[in-house]
Amino acid sequence: MKALPSRAQVVIIGGGIVGASVAYHLAELGWTDVVVLEQGQLSCGTTWHAAGLVGQLRGTESMTRLIQYSTDLYARLEAETGFGTGWKQCGSVSVARTGERMTQLRRTAAQARNYGVTAEIITAAQARELWPVMRVDDVVGGVWLPGDGKANPSDLTQALARGAQRRGVQVVERVRVTGVTVKDGVVRSVSTSEGEIETDYVVNCAGQWAKEIGRMAGVTVPLHSAEHFYVVTEQIEGVRPDLPVLRDPDGYAYFKEEVGGLVVGGFEPDAKPWGMDGIPYPFEFQLLEEDWDQFSIIMENAIHRVPALETTGVRMFYNGPESFTPDNMFLLGEAPEVRGFFVGAGFNSAGIASAGGAGRALAEWIVNGAPTSDLWPADLRRFARWADNDTWLRDRVTETLGLHYAMSWPNKELETARPLRRSPVHHLLAAAGACFGSKMGWERVNYFGKAAPYQSKLFNYVYTFGRPEWQPQVNAEINACRTQAALFDQTSFGKFTLKGRDAAAALQWLCTADVDVEVGRVVYTGLLNDRGGYESDLTVTRVAHDEYLIVTGSAQSTRDFDVISKGLGDHHAVLVDVTGTYAVFSVMGPKSREILQSVSKADFSAFAVGTSRLVDLGYATVRATRMTYVGELGWELYVPSEFAVTVYETLLATGLTQAGYYAIEAMRIEKGYRAWGRELGPEVTPAAAGLRFACKKTGGYRGAERAMDDQGRHVVSIVLDDPEAHLWGGESLLRDGEPVGYVTSAAYSPTLGASVALGFVSDATMEKAQVDVAGEMYSAQISRKAPYDPTSSRVKA
Repeated sequence: MKALPSRAQVVIIGGGIVGASVAYHLAELGWTDVVVLEQGQLSCGTTWHAAGLVGQLRGTESMTRLIQYSTDLYARLEAETGFGTGWKQCGSVSVARTGERMTQLRRTAAQARNYGVTAEIITAAQARELWPVMRVDDVVGGVWLPGDGKANPSDLTQALARGAQRRGVQVVERVRVTGVTVKDGVVRSVSTSEGEIETDYVVNCAGQWAKEIGRMAGVTVPLHSAEHFYVVTEQIEGVRPDLPVLRDPDGYAYFKEEVGGLVVGGFEPDAKPWGMDGIPYPFEFQLLEEDWDQFSIIMENAIHRVPALETTGVRMFYNGPESFTPDNMFLLGEAPEVRGFFVGAGFNSAGIASAGGAGRALAEWIVNGAPTSDLWPADLRRFARWADNDTWLRDRVTETLGLHYAMSWPNKELETARPLRRSPVHHLLAAAGACFGSKMGWERVNYFGKAAPYQSKLFNYVYTFGRPEWQPQVNAEINACRTQAALFDQTSFGKFTLKGRDAAAALQWLCTADVDVEVGRVVYTGLLNDRGGYESDLTVTRVAHDEYLIVTGSAQSTRDFDVISKGLGDHHAVLVDVTGTYAVFSVMGPKSREILQSVSKADFSAFAVGTSRLVDLGYATVRATRMTYVGELGWELYVPSEFAVTVYETLLATGLTQAGYYAIEAMRIEKGYRAWGRELGPEVTPAAAGLRFACKKTGGYRGAERAMDDQGRHVVSIVLDDPEAHLWGGESLLRDGEPVGYVTSAAYSPTLGASVALGFVSDATMEKAQVDVAGEMYSAQISRKAPYDPTSSRVKA
């Protein structure tokens, strides 16, 4: 062990594969004043007992690209460092036992084409040719991904660490971190068992210990450990070194070759949390006790798939705990609570596949001061402070481990650790038969159906890739909104106030649109990064000469608060999160004006589009804002929480139809309204999104220099010709058999009598395309104009 330096530019906590990867990539970028601190030995925590599977395809393009980079890195690392990595591009086979799983695999293969990953749909017979020791009499089919592989986790870690050390990074083992000093919201130093290190950046790659390290700095790192199992068998006849990785998700199991035998592991649907009282220290190269009862569901399915296992001995049973997050995606990025404190943790048993790309992405974020690609699916800021609750995390992790092999149903809702955040009128919604979904911890109405009042069972969804059973209820809600009016609870909106003498000046730089407007005006605007891509889109209401109300989506509220806070610079203005202070009820539809007029003395005929003011509503005073996200005349009502029940009951008494987020989603797609995280993101410019109108012509806002670059892709509306086909999003768009784009958002439109969608295409002049719906091709109309527009002037009036 080298002497601990008194100062380093970057201190990385954790010597697993992720910490080693961050160090390697920082050094590659020229930052060599870096120290890696490991409380035991490199890879001794979780890394050493990982199975080492590297599957490229993920649910989004950005995450797939990240793992594609990992495979490229692992293939060249041995030649560069002289350390063996065990990397072998053996490919992988996933098989389906049911028609539904086969549909999922076909959707997966279509997505792979979009992302440039080679994927081939295969028959059961072809699967057996690739994996001869497998039973296939119950296999419907499968998918073959030849670019996938496997590696030795400990060797990879050593190779990455050696590569970093050769460039000057210091790796110090047997040093335990005992504290992190933060002053004025900025990280200052790290305390260790061997002394203190002053630093500008801390990178928390501490694996299962990352939550504890985060708490030392006041940073939320939402993860919890669970026991995770696999066995290594004796040799099996027919198992050869070049055997692909096999996944049998319907049996919760995976298989890979090892010394002529098999590694057999999996992801059971009901996991076993561990470490509820903290992770013990020391815990180096350690396993937990065997638990054959917990492993039995995996082993029974493994024997079914590979009958030879029934008479094959087991050389080793591994029960190695790993950390899992509330949504089965890892945590990456700078903490919103503390400047200079970064996190790379919670890899959900996919750390080996993700480490190469995640390490590079995090290193680039540190060096450049911002992400260089779209990392939103893994962004630490998708959670808020409430997610740091150990009891909530323990209950949620029982479900998230199994998500690896659970069916990827459209609109899949997690069921554990709910309810958490609830609207003040939640009980009224439940009594009306609401079927709830969850977003950022909020219970939100997806639709009103025939469900029982709110009890332990949150909903009664029957998932499908076809037309869902709840479609008639949602159609009725949409029709009510389009022809009469509907009432929506949108309390989960993120809501901030920005107040101070420089509030307008600060927002003028941050916002693409002109927000230096008169009091009472509402402006739709984007927030861009330096690359001209969307950090968010939101509405800004000037409520006083020195104060604004900022409203954003539920999912990105933590992220947006962080982006705006950091963007204020030296401006004299204070940002406050007031999300819980107000309920939001929206009344939308052609009859909305007369309905609101019936319970208020305010003159709703005097409201122009984009105006906001305080009005009486029944006994209460609320802020009424004329905005629409569904393409109809309507108002958002911002109600102080203590008046929420009274106001909602007043609105219900008018006979309004209650409606949910499935209806909102369908109507906003009909109208062509973009959504952040779907059509908008850090790599999508206003020009590509078709939102030039929301940008100041004179520029003068962040990212303006690149905002008008359309990047060779365009957001378009899509309407299927076949009224029976159903889109969900993620489908590939083709022309002459070649991919030319993909669907980002989709729903069934009762207004149009067909599935309607938004998506990206490479050719703005396209008028027709084929849509790959799980291997079936359907023709569609493509347009840059919205397929729905009210025929009257009611929205413009």
